[in-house]
Amino acid sequence: MNSILAKAKEVFDIEISGLNQVKNNLDENFIKLVELCLKTLDNNGKIVLSGVGKSGHIGKKIAATLSSTGSQAVFLHPVEAMHGDLGLLQENDVFLALSYSGETDELISILPAAKRLGAPIVAITGSADSALSEWGEFTVEMKVDKEACPFNLAPTTTAIALLAIGDALAMVLMKMRNFTQEDYGKYHPGGAIGKAVALHAKDIMRSGENLALVEKRTTVKDTLLAMTKAKSGSAIIVEDGKLLGIFTDGDFRRHVEDDLNVLNESVHSVMTLNPTYVRESSLAIEVLNIIEEKNIDDIVVVNNDDIVTGIIDVQDLPKVKLM
Repeated sequence: MNSILAKAKEVFDIEISGLNQVKNNLDENFIKLVELCLKTLDNNGKIVLSGVGKSGHIGKKIAATLSSTGSQAVFLHPVEAMHGDLGLLQENDVFLALSYSGETDELISILPAAKRLGAPIVAITGSADSALSEWGEFTVEMKVDKEACPFNLAPTTTAIALLAIGDALAMVLMKMRNFTQEDYGKYHPGGAIGKAVALHAKDIMRSGENLALVEKRTTVKDTLLAMTKAKSGSAIIVEDGKLLGIFTDGDFRRHVEDDLNVLNESVHSVMTLNPTYVRESSLAIEVLNIIEEKNIDDIVVVNNDDIVTGIIDVQDLPKVKLM
């Protein structure tokens, strides 16, 4: 069993070493790539990626990441391009040719036609002296010393390196084009990601009859009755509508173990002071981050006047597909 883990960790070490090598060798050509992509996108063009084999698979993923983060991109398979799909490529696009060897026949064969269309070609390859680089206006080199494959044949480290360059390009473009969380939500309308960045605290909170609000002089017994009526595991203690504290069924269990007469005490004496709260306008993603960081079950929601308007119960989040 130890030998299995040792071999697995060796793969990680080789690929991490390769990533560090590519990172340290990034130069002005990567900057030129970013600037060319920015110019292309600003002129309503798109980023067209093409490659064969593992480079093709990674190219599809890079195109998907770029598109989902606000940079229009498509993948063009070289073989299909030779049979009509080259029409995807327009003069105002940029063509990223992906091949670690830089000698992939299927990819190189479409470059003359791509060149005639007028779109600038950028080679992303392991060798700036390759045939592919001769067709590119410039080359982003991603040379690594060793594949994780024991025969140094199967694309492993090189695939990870290409993926990292694609992610780096997408994230830099995302930052430079001021792509926001709200923008991200527009491109991911379905699933937890989309909801987390599109919904606000006001959209997912409990309010009205489902909110147990009590004054500080309310007894613990009456507070529990209010929680039962609201079908909630907590009550919010307020004064003139503003937040004072929170009292949960967990608080009750802890206090009743020490004193059975706690039911007749005011909730103010046993509540938790300074509970976590968010504004109604807070994004759902911010709420999720707070839940994870503080390991809490309930978050109070207030409006811009600091008046309590609701509560977010962690148990409700799966219902709105946020967890």
